[in-house]
Amino acid sequence: MKCPRCHEGDLFETKTFSFKKPFEMPEECPVCHQKYLPEPGFYYGSMFISYIMMGFFCLAFVFVLYVGMGVSESTIYISLISVLAILFIWIFRVSRSIWITVNVKYDPDAAKE
Repeated sequence: MKCPRCHEGDLFETKTFSFKKPFEMPEECPVCHQKYLPEPGFYYGSMFISYIMMGFFCLAFVFVLYVGMGVSESTIYISLISVLAILFIWIFRVSRSIWITVNVKYDPDAAKE
């Protein structure tokens, strides 16, 4: 979860699993000054990445517990909601990181400027 342009600056102000200011991002990279919010609504596309990640995770989770371990349905859904409550911030951050990395080109010389 580093700057996609220089791979040195942090994308988020706190650590990955920090519940204190979990959604706060600096306005730009402290190293290369790449703007992290190039335009309003930029991270709208990251919602689709998050949706896909959550969907596949939920399917795999339910499949493993129901088919593989024979756990009851109510226990599976309670467990799933508990796990997703903890992983929500991580999935949110990873999807934003993927989205900005897809849209910003890596420049190894950016940190030197």
